[in-house]
Amino acid sequence: MALANVWMLVAAVAVVLVAVTVGLILGLRRSGGGRGGDTARVARAERLRALPTFRRALARRALALSGILALGAVTAIVAGVVAARPMSAQTIQPVNTSRDIMLCLDVSGSMSEVDVEVLTVFEELLDDFEGERIGLTIFNSSPVQIFPLTDDYDFIREHLESMTRSFDYVDQIPEHWVGTLNGDGASLIGDGLAACTMGFDRPGDDRSRSVIFATDNEVNGASIVTLDEAAAYAASKEVRVFALNPVQGKDADVSAELSAAAESTGGAAFGLRDTTTVSDIVEQVQEQEATELRGEAQVVWTDAPNLWIAVLSVCLLGFVVVLWRVRL
Repeated sequence: MALANVWMLVAAVAVVLVAVTVGLILGLRRSGGGRGGDTARVARAERLRALPTFRRALARRALALSGILALGAVTAIVAGVVAARPMSAQTIQPVNTSRDIMLCLDVSGSMSEVDVEVLTVFEELLDDFEGERIGLTIFNSSPVQIFPLTDDYDFIREHLESMTRSFDYVDQIPEHWVGTLNGDGASLIGDGLAACTMGFDRPGDDRSRSVIFATDNEVNGASIVTLDEAAAYAASKEVRVFALNPVQGKDADVSAELSAAAESTGGAAFGLRDTTTVSDIVEQVQEQEATELRGEAQVVWTDAPNLWIAVLSVCLLGFVVVLWRVRL
């Protein structure tokens, strides 16, 4: 047991000690003053004091007064414990049953006209997920993680809205370009998908992991890994890829390559503007079972006054009963 306000108990003990000390001093003074004078106001009082019944009554009286003193002291100290707020510690380990989803956005020049639409789809997906951990990574010639996996949906919405506003720019470097132009070329799809796959934490846990991958698949330059290699890497990590394709149905070769890469991971490709895209992605993501994610153990302190309140009630009741019996 721990006390939140130890000083309250110290104050209660101090009050009891002061009261006892004052009582002893007053008692000693009275007894000392009575030695030199005749304190008996009844004739032949010594004969009365010698009676066995008188002695028994006097002993009971002394015992009762001692009980009152003891009960009063204990009651005051227990009241100090209650006022000091006794607390108990409990170790808990939070458990979150969820899935992991990484949003992956191509912010190259060829995607600039549709990225706002993609972000709108991301926000719509957010409305349909509940408790899932979601992260965001963007890429062009180099990838940048905007935020890691989190279940703070207000935080996620704030960043998605900030990204959306960054597309309305004139001459300053927009937010969605910062850190994405450090490589050679543009729209390096394979590198972007590989980086998004590497954004998942807790590699040793068996969890549902999905990448929602928005790109037009127009590669400009030599990437470190190809799209097929990145898809194979995702599949090896049991990460499913769901592609959002803004040119779905327009460029057959590009669409076929992106669809094949997504399907090789157990995922699928969807047209950006298809009416059922959001619901289809949500349904397929939720097909996989959500798993428990155990957080770090935490020590939680809670007020635990119940026992002490019960003891205080008993002591107070006993104190009142003894006072009534002694007729003080």
